[in-house]
Amino acid sequence: MDATDLARWQFGITTVYHFLFVPITIGLSAIVAGFHTAWVRTHNPEWLRLTRFFGKLFTINFALGLVTGLVQEFQFGMNWSSYSRFVGDIFGAPLAVEALLAFFLESTFLGLWIFGWGRIPERLHAATMWVVHVGTLLSAYFILSANSFMQNPVGFRFNAETGRAELTDFVAILLNKVQLVTFPHVILSAYLVGGAVVMGVALQLMRREWLRCSEIHDEDAGGAADVPMYRRAARLGAVVTLVAGMGVAASGDVQGKIMTEVQPMKMAAAEALYESVPAGEGAPFSVLTIGSLDGERARPLIEVPNLLSFLATGSFDGAVKGINELKAEYAQTYGTAGMAELADPSTGYVPNIPTTYWMFRLMIGLGMAASAVALVVLWATRRGRTPTGRWLLWLAVAAPVLPLLGNSAGWVFTEVGRQPWVVFGLMTTASGVSPGVSLGEVVTSMTVFTLLYGALAVVEVKLLLRTVRQGAAPFEQPVDPAEQDEDAPLAFAY
Repeated sequence: MDATDLARWQFGITTVYHFLFVPITIGLSAIVAGFHTAWVRTHNPEWLRLTRFFGKLFTINFALGLVTGLVQEFQFGMNWSSYSRFVGDIFGAPLAVEALLAFFLESTFLGLWIFGWGRIPERLHAATMWVVHVGTLLSAYFILSANSFMQNPVGFRFNAETGRAELTDFVAILLNKVQLVTFPHVILSAYLVGGAVVMGVALQLMRREWLRCSEIHDEDAGGAADVPMYRRAARLGAVVTLVAGMGVAASGDVQGKIMTEVQPMKMAAAEALYESVPAGEGAPFSVLTIGSLDGERARPLIEVPNLLSFLATGSFDGAVKGINELKAEYAQTYGTAGMAELADPSTGYVPNIPTTYWMFRLMIGLGMAASAVALVVLWATRRGRTPTGRWLLWLAVAAPVLPLLGNSAGWVFTEVGRQPWVVFGLMTTASGVSPGVSLGEVVTSMTVFTLLYGALAVVEVKLLLRTVRQGAAPFEQPVDPAEQDEDAPLAFAY
């Protein structure tokens, strides 16, 4: 294992870790804004309690996500300076706009929301959380536009004298066809995660409150406590999860066809399809395969006829190019001069097949499982029912974990499936590593990041578990801004 391998591992670990916070932040910001709006419209105390409770979970997650995101950026200069130099002119614009506009927008208005209770009019106060949500969407859009350039480079020209890609059309970067299908897919998956977090937390608290009241009184007394509030939150979270899950499936279908158009090797690798399937035959999709996946001993156990052709082309008998044909095409198109990684006939232009194959299936399977959990919750809580079995605890744990892991699997598939390119067709991953970084230096930074992120994980989990155990605080009527003492010190809302 050399410095390149370790640099890739380090960037992969820190990126996946950071992205655990991102979908929760985007999804919960929308749901908390919805809860707050419901309180302003109805003045039902339950909505205010849910707003403050899930708002606190959102704030904890936002803070930890901010820290991990800042640390992640250090690697561009440390381990990937050649890559940064090559794409710096392209990435500079969208990432600068993300920092100066989107990030400051969400940070500023989150501060107004946290400290604005009783100080600004309630409608304006609720609007601040919607602005926070818009900020998270803008932040995601500009960051994804940079990633989409790596998948499908547009809006640039290559300067042979400097060896750099130079921006020629900023609008083309923002309207990259990969970006236009990736953004809704990522945002819908974030709503899926946010809904699942609300569903899982509310299920656990609903069961706890029912059992607590049942121990004190009789079973019917449980309905007089906070059980109806948590049941409502669980059902709302389940609805968001289910609707978002359907949106993820639909947007993912469109994204798969665009992916096949710009990166056909990634789709072939997702199925471990070594030999091309001509039009009229229809390529099957294997649900489960055993073997080495090297094209010789791979043996599909469960197949869905013609499904891969539909996923790739939109037609059940469409042609799908295989790995072997694409290797020959890429070798002719891009050449191998000066690129040792591509000159190797056994790996040139082909990503890691087992990783790509299984991450694609985990992404789909875990997303479907999360939607199935939402269906079970809606059925179990129908017509005011309150399930209290121990199986409910397992559902409460599985609800947020399944879509989070599905998101991570999706990003691993996206990035591993692009290999050996760091910018498709322009720069290989091996050539993007900092030339002066040694193996020992990467090991040192990787160790420091691992320890730091491990400590942050302990802090995050401890804060979240403590907040969940406390549950929603008792109702407290917000102070009317007109009655607020202007000289009173700012106080944290929770």
